[in-house]
Amino acid sequence: MDREVRVRFAPSPTGPLHIGGLRTALYNYIFARRHGGKMILRIEDTDSTRFVPGAEEYINEALAWCGIGIDEGVREGGPYGPYKQSERRDIYREHVDMLLKAGKAYIAFDTPEELAKAREEHPNFQYDARTRMNMRNSLTMSEEEVKSLIDGGTQYVVRFLIEPGRDVEVDDLIRGKVVINSDILDDKVLYKSADDLPTYHLANIVDDHLMKVSHVIRGEEWLPSAPLHVLLYEAFGWSDTMPQFVHLPLLLKPVGNGKLSKRDGDKLGFPVFPLEWHDPKSGEISSGYRERGYLPEALVNFLALLGWNPGDDTELMSIDELIEKFSFDHCSKAGAKFDYKKGIWFNHEYLMRLSDAEVGELFKPLLAARGIEGFSDEYIARAAGLVKTRVDFPQQLWEQADFFFKAPECYAEKDVKKRWKNGTPAIMRELVGVLEGISDMTSANAEKIVLDWIASREYHLGNVMNAFRLAVVGACRGPHMFDITELMPKEEVIARINRAIKTIPEPEA
Repeated sequence: MDREVRVRFAPSPTGPLHIGGLRTALYNYIFARRHGGKMILRIEDTDSTRFVPGAEEYINEALAWCGIGIDEGVREGGPYGPYKQSERRDIYREHVDMLLKAGKAYIAFDTPEELAKAREEHPNFQYDARTRMNMRNSLTMSEEEVKSLIDGGTQYVVRFLIEPGRDVEVDDLIRGKVVINSDILDDKVLYKSADDLPTYHLANIVDDHLMKVSHVIRGEEWLPSAPLHVLLYEAFGWSDTMPQFVHLPLLLKPVGNGKLSKRDGDKLGFPVFPLEWHDPKSGEISSGYRERGYLPEALVNFLALLGWNPGDDTELMSIDELIEKFSFDHCSKAGAKFDYKKGIWFNHEYLMRLSDAEVGELFKPLLAARGIEGFSDEYIARAAGLVKTRVDFPQQLWEQADFFFKAPECYAEKDVKKRWKNGTPAIMRELVGVLEGISDMTSANAEKIVLDWIASREYHLGNVMNAFRLAVVGACRGPHMFDITELMPKEEVIARINRAIKTIPEPEA
């Protein structure tokens, strides 16, 4: 590429970061890293009425949790700051004046009531070349009248002057050349005197130019605004530095049609935010992927494949592998169904990739929350390792491995009825004697001795082993029985069998 790759993720602090926004940030990040470029985090907070306390901190925390590194931003600093739009008022005011002096924009004094009346009288009303000369603006007023209104404190907006009848071309890396006629564009508001702040359209263009952004990678929903942004670049005389546009496919509902929403997650039971969000206004708590037990690497891998593929059937890829393979050539134009069940699959696969010790570390807080103490890190890791193939999330470790840490207090009624036969207690007493005579309780050795004993006594293998499992675990579940008894102290295994003999009634013959 001829110019340095510089991309930006520019969220508004109006609430939690949506999973679609996180995917946009991810694509920006891996594209920048793929080409040795820079990732900018810009906070677009010009709409002060929608500001939500804590949202900016949430955005930073979510990106950090997912491993999306920021090179320049509010926290990191950089050569083109400030990186928060509310701190760039003077810069925007200067550029508004540039457009006004060049005749590329004009001042409008229309009140909300006057605009509402125009829309009422003209159902398809649009503030443009066909209507602007009938409105209250600097195009229809004298300079003296305009100055008098401004000096008198009358609120106004600055609108961009759109030339009619022109085909505007947008070159998009995913969608190719998109052509939109300027007749369908209205004279967008660029600045509001009420709060002395620009609108998204002006601030976005000025910041992208001054921060030397080379690629604007954003959601498909912003595609309709791209022609206006092209015209603004031309109006400022910046066409030679216009960034390459990339409009990503939408994330779609898992079921039905339309864009993915929080309501879909609430209905189907999956999060739409990376982290848990506590709404400071309503007090509502929305679930997050982190708190649900998703590994950040799994979520990143899952999101990367929603609208992009590496060109082959590879699914499991680390962030470094994603960076190595990423190209917009393999991005889809069509929206991507949000297959949340596939996300669960990714998390399972990534849990499987963790070492037993790493899974044990995820397990330890769950044990502590239940008051389970006195077990070594090695014991916890081995217990977690024996059941990790059976879980999708760390929270499920307890239900799969609880018996390693506490003796059963009751026994599964269904299994008792099916597995605890007349004569079972006597066989279990014999088993206790066999186990007491084993000095090497490694899985393979104990299994051979016990199975040889069962065969020599001509007992039914399934009946004995299931009763054995029921006594130790409390139900007919869990990993290989002799893997359990290898880890669990022999004295504990024997104590549990003896407790079952005393506790479970022997059926009548």
